Amino acid sequence: MNENDGDDVRTEGTPETTSAEDQGPAKAPAKKTPAKKTPAKKTPAKRAAARNASPRKTAAKTTGETRKKATTRKATTKAGDRANVKSEAVAGVDAVASEPAPRATRSRGKAAAPAAPVARAITEPAASAGLSADVVVIGGGLVGGTLACGLAQHGISVLVAEREDPAGWMSNAYDGRASAVALGGQKVLEALGLWRYMADVCQPINDIRIADSDAPLFMHYHRHEAGDEPMGYMAENRVTRQAIQARLAALSHATLLAPVTVAGVTRDAYGAEARLTDGRRLRARLVVAADGRASPTRVEAGIATVGWDYDQAAIVLTVEHEVAHNGVAIEHFLPGGPFATLPLTGNRSSIVWSERRAWVPALMALPEDRFKAEFMDRFGDQFGDARFVGPRFSYPLSLQFAQRYTAQRLALVGDAAHAMHPVAGQGMNYGLRDVAVLVEELVKAHRLGLDVGAPATLARYERLRRVDNLIMLAATDGIVRLFSNDIGPLRLARTAGLAAVDRMGPLKRMFMRHAMGTFGIVGGVPRLMQGRTL
Repeated sequence: MNENDGDDVRTEGTPETTSAEDQGPAKAPAKKTPAKKTPAKKTPAKRAAARNASPRKTAAKTTGETRKKATTRKATTKAGDRANVKSEAVAGVDAVASEPAPRATRSRGKAAAPAAPVARAITEPAASAGLSADVVVIGGGLVGGTLACGLAQHGISVLVAEREDPAGWMSNAYDGRASAVALGGQKVLEALGLWRYMADVCQPINDIRIADSDAPLFMHYHRHEAGDEPMGYMAENRVTRQAIQARLAALSHATLLAPVTVAGVTRDAYGAEARLTDGRRLRARLVVAADGRASPTRVEAGIATVGWDYDQAAIVLTVEHEVAHNGVAIEHFLPGGPFATLPLTGNRSSIVWSERRAWVPALMALPEDRFKAEFMDRFGDQFGDARFVGPRFSYPLSLQFAQRYTAQRLALVGDAAHAMHPVAGQGMNYGLRDVAVLVEELVKAHRLGLDVGAPATLARYERLRRVDNLIMLAATDGIVRLFSNDIGPLRLARTAGLAAVDRMGPLKRMFMRHAMGTFGIVGGVPRLMQGRTL
């Protein structure tokens, strides 16, 4: 979201046996007249020694012991099945099973069907009072789940503690959002075996248009200006979650525990332990916090954050429209905030409508006809009439940046480390950058037999990711402040700036490549984002 598909606990096969009835009627043997021999007399001591030395007797005894052991193993396996615990999730699994990710294929007009079953979540406390692995990931969402898939694919055992019930992830009622996955992020998903579950239901992004209010000039990115591949893809969050579930089910080194709540984490120089409210304890060499902006794990570790709220909230919904979008994504800057129209499969688009926070509750409460009038006033008529598909959601917008990305036996990824305004559509992409770098660093340490939670390994991850994320946070913050107003002279300057960049080929291509994830300002582009294996 490699290893063996199928059951969590592998069992030994039982040899086939054939009964005497299956062999057919017995044939009478030909009569023979044996030669008469007079056996030599043996003393009782010699007869006992002969019995003990008989190969047939010894083999029978060994066979009986083997059958007894096999029966014991079979009973143990059945108990393991009842507990639903993957045997590969225990500590000490050092096999590096890095399998090349299968190539994604697209079949026209058909949605992709996962080739593996949905991951089964361990929910019963009786499953085990304590589980051990190399890494515990707290949070199994888009970033945490992808990270778990990447580690398990490369032989690092991982336990995923997720507080939500995965069954609820599959509905648009849970999360109607969609994420822009840049080309580099798509390569990460493909390398980690997730893309094969998503390819046929994700929409390629061919063009990006950026316009300022009603100005006649705009900036236009076209895919062919930076290569032959799409600039990225639009993936509905529920589709990505389904892919993570299917991939986790296929990885023997990954175990999902959900829904569970982490009561606290204890860390020392030798390892870490996450305590669940149901009494179980998860032991590992490293804990990764992927538990969102509020991140209780980060707070408990005493890692402070810097940030601020924007005077904006995002209204998110999906619409179906009359005119085809042709894979064009549109960012329209309005005084209340950016209004983004992002292409989905079919004649559908995901809308991210940023508006002044004080106005959003009233907009959300409008009846559908009045809400549609407000929506169409911003959406325009270029796609014809539109109808709403699914519910509407609203989310407050803010910026947040952790002052540290690591602590003793702890690393932060995704929103737990950084959260940004959706204006540039880079939230998930920078979470995937975290995943690409952390997986690469941990796999290096694991293959060398080193401690995956060692300070030196975590320091390299923090050095590579913190500055890169800080640059993007500053860029998105500047864009929001520059464009979310209706000041006349500033509007003229913005429009002129967009038009100028649109005509500056080399600078424009550099911006495009960075947005696509194929160009890195700090530390270059991670191997997984280049589509390379580790």
